[in-house]
Amino acid sequence: MMSFNVFKNTVLLFVLVMISCGSKVKNKKIPDDEILSFAQNDTTVTVGANQTEIYLPLLKGKRVGVIANQTSVIFKNNNEPVGKQTSHNNKYTHLVDSLLSLNIGVKKVFSPEHGFRGNADAGEAVKDGIDTKTNLPLVSLYGKNRKPSKEQLKDLDILIFDIQDVGARFYTYISSLHYIMEACAEAQIPLLIFDRPNPNGHYVDGPTLEIKNKSFLGMHPIPLVHGMTIGEYAHMINGEKWLANELKCAITIIPIKNYTHDTFYSVPIRPSPNLPNDQSIKLYPSLGLFEGTNVNAGRGTEFQFQRYGAPFLDQEALKFSYTPIANFGAKNPKHKNEICYGEDLKDEDIGGFMTLKWIIKAYKNSTDKSLFFLTNGFTKHAGTDQLQKQIETGWSEEAIKETWQDDLNAFKKIREKYLIYD
Repeated sequence: MMSFNVFKNTVLLFVLVMISCGSKVKNKKIPDDEILSFAQNDTTVTVGANQTEIYLPLLKGKRVGVIANQTSVIFKNNNEPVGKQTSHNNKYTHLVDSLLSLNIGVKKVFSPEHGFRGNADAGEAVKDGIDTKTNLPLVSLYGKNRKPSKEQLKDLDILIFDIQDVGARFYTYISSLHYIMEACAEAQIPLLIFDRPNPNGHYVDGPTLEIKNKSFLGMHPIPLVHGMTIGEYAHMINGEKWLANELKCAITIIPIKNYTHDTFYSVPIRPSPNLPNDQSIKLYPSLGLFEGTNVNAGRGTEFQFQRYGAPFLDQEALKFSYTPIANFGAKNPKHKNEICYGEDLKDEDIGGFMTLKWIIKAYKNSTDKSLFFLTNGFTKHAGTDQLQKQIETGWSEEAIKETWQDDLNAFKKIREKYLIYD
């Protein structure tokens, strides 16, 4: 563990983690005794964005850029139990609106996949524009470019990254984090990260990405479920020298107060259009693999990532059926307006691991197996070409998972160095 782990359980969650990129950038560091004064005796989980007393001094007089989406909020009532905060507008304010009201000089907003307001489909290009509420320029990180240019950063002194993640490698916000860190390191601009809980942060599982299969769906050699917060993952990106030319980004992390990896956290605002609730987020690492196949994973219904199905699955073995239609977050879902046969998983009890049982079952019950894996999309999602071969040749889930163990054990040892929370 890093040296700051000695503060865990009492002080750690209030320590600003300052990592220098070795450049001429100078960050304002708050004295330890001042940080200690922020400590409170309650046990409420408090996200980084809510700890304004820590980070506002770092922003005063600065030209600020914000990487944000609909989850980048400050909760108005942080005394409610974990997971009970509602998504009603009177319960939170958007980070950008709050910073502007506090006279912080926000100059522009960078938007990742799904856009600043979170209403773009998965994979849909997001355009540059102007935010109608604040009149701030919006710079897309999911369109023509996925990394801010030097020109886009030249009028900024500091960037803020505040996005809710769900802990799966193919959830693209951590790829956006990589490119933001790289751009900041190249431009010698510090990055302020507001940490948030990882709802799947209590376990590590899945195949590890092979670098030959690197894409925006997975850029680093990590398991499918990495068990880290955004802040911890930023440490790993720096520490493992994954940025171009082994650069290091100067990062300051505003940590989560009163959080451990075993803390249950219900995400109060859907992190993307097709993750509407806790069940979908919990099942996402397992059902997300269907995204690389010709099987629908609930897009085009109100139960995204809580069911799966396709017209070519055996309706005698898989009797549950539904028909995907165009809806919020899925203008053209797989098998739109076709009856799909599969399984309803909205009440399935699973936690602490990802499973292959549903994708194996779906493949076995395909009436035409040539329709199942149609592109290289599955390899990009899995991070390895071995998993498809194993499924096609009839390997059991137990046998497949056994092949992951050496890589998982090696990753856990590396991960340990970068953990901020127990």
